Amino acid sequence: MRFSFALCFSTATFLFRILRGRCAEIIGGKESVPHSKPFMALIQGSQYCGGTLIKPNWVLTAAHCKLGTNPTVMLGAHSITKDESTKQIFRVTKRLPHPCYSSEMNGNDLMLLQLNETAKIGQAVNTIRLPSTYNDLREGTQCLVAGWGITHNGEKKPSDVLREVSISVIKRSICNDKKHYNSDPPVTLNMMCAGDKKGKKDSCTGDSGGPLICNGEQRGIVSFGKKCGDPRHPGVYTRLTKNYISWIRKTINGDL
Repeated sequence: MRFSFALCFSTATFLFRILRGRCAEIIGGKESVPHSKPFMALIQGSQYCGGTLIKPNWVLTAAHCKLGTNPTVMLGAHSITKDESTKQIFRVTKRLPHPCYSSEMNGNDLMLLQLNETAKIGQAVNTIRLPSTYNDLREGTQCLVAGWGITHNGEKKPSDVLREVSISVIKRSICNDKKHYNSDPPVTLNMMCAGDKKGKKDSCTGDSGGPLICNGEQRGIVSFGKKCGDPRHPGVYTRLTKNYISWIRKTINGDL
């Protein structure tokens, strides 16, 4: 796979002032119906992260997730700690962050993980739909984000069960104004922000890498934020653009 160094360098230059993203958790929302989101992956490395199964042996997540030396991926889980016959656990044989990602920035924050075995597809484990169109979603579009992250600011332990919350797309211009991120600006065309006008509904620590689902498709990946659940600082998501989907398909042999 060949990528333009100039493109990566240009993106890096534009984003060099962005603060590094924090892991994210579900703020507000509710417990998911067990196994109603069979595409959810729980990644256990140096930290917890979320992800999605996009092929029986490939998981999509965020590049900033710290995997450590021997990360595992759990599929088919609702509870982290309880015994569930639906759980399937895998080792990660390849970790492939996007070639333009840098640990000093939040741009191009996506990563592919190859599993050591092929998952058994069934009611509790299945793949997610990736975008069929690549348009910028309109302001107010209702989306869903899910994960096992913490549920209140200040907590340290993740939620034991999968949780989800409905949020809506916010204009990029609003996220880039002085009342919000106030950078140069951090929210690019490869990103999108979503949240709630009243706050208290968000993704924050532990949900990084999880999906933003809009109209039945994964349109984003939990990336970063300033203050969880604060209406002035909505969460930012990697937007699954046509170029990103092309990279994903080529990386996993175009075989989705």
